[in-house]
Amino acid sequence: MRRSFVRVIGVAVALAAAAGAWAQTYPARAVRLVVPFPAGSQTDLVARLIGQQLQDALGKPFVVENKPGAAGAIAASAVATSAPDGYTLLVTTAAIQAANVSLIRKLSYDPVKDFAPVARLANTSMMLMVRPDFPATSLDGFLAHVRAQPGKLSAGYGSPGAQVALAMLKQLGRLETVDVPYKGIPQAATDLIGGTLAFTFVDVGNAVAQARGGRLRPLGVTSAERAGQAPDVPALGEVLRGFEVSSWYGLAAPAGTGAEAVAVLNAAVARILAQPDVREKFLAIGTSVAPMAAEPFGAFIRAEIDNWARMVKMADIKPE
Repeated sequence: MRRSFVRVIGVAVALAAAAGAWAQTYPARAVRLVVPFPAGSQTDLVARLIGQQLQDALGKPFVVENKPGAAGAIAASAVATSAPDGYTLLVTTAAIQAANVSLIRKLSYDPVKDFAPVARLANTSMMLMVRPDFPATSLDGFLAHVRAQPGKLSAGYGSPGAQVALAMLKQLGRLETVDVPYKGIPQAATDLIGGTLAFTFVDVGNAVAQARGGRLRPLGVTSAERAGQAPDVPALGEVLRGFEVSSWYGLAAPAGTGAEAVAVLNAAVARILAQPDVREKFLAIGTSVAPMAAEPFGAFIRAEIDNWARMVKMADIKPE
């Protein structure tokens, strides 16, 4: 009995040593964080924030690589076909892992089969933005102004989430607009400032910054409740009953990535997001930390695919 006990203890010690050795050797070199939207987008800001924190925690570079286009499908496909070694990660969003299933007819990747969930990072929402010289200053006034000019005003969207938000706004608000797609929200915001568009949806962090700079004016937030960064801006659902479009950010690796690499990354993310100063940094870019471990994150993604399918149907968007 004693000999068996010693043998079991020996095995346990060996396994612990092996796990410790992996934790010390991974990452052994730089890790790529592939971002599906342009530099300056909120996804990009999240990637750079978590990348720096992971670099500090794990001692190796975490390099951000922007691959915008095709509603994020270019970046997602690139990661899905990368070596499953833990050195290429996707900074993913609700749009990439969920909404695109219903928005893109022939999606070039499978958000469930092609990826190993690593961790959810944060939640966020968007704001309906207009220029300071827009004739209406309230949400009710905005709706009345757009209704009075059916088919004459241009609206932009720079992400799948913004596309859904625009479609829901048009349906619930009984609006007719000329819709203009962009590779990213920053480009849509730039054209709004320049006068090409009448309105668009902007990630909360960028929206608050634009509002403080006097370049744009927020009229409503897409989340169910008002945003903590701008409590005076009403939720669109306060006027348009049933309106709610929220998003989230996370990390995903190519399917087949070793459980050890996922565990190291997940543990590091959990430690990072528990730090009060990091939570403040996420708030500063318009997000709130919402950590979730790999296994529950995978279940959450599957549920989100159904949730976004419901919203896309509600918005009456036909897949392209």
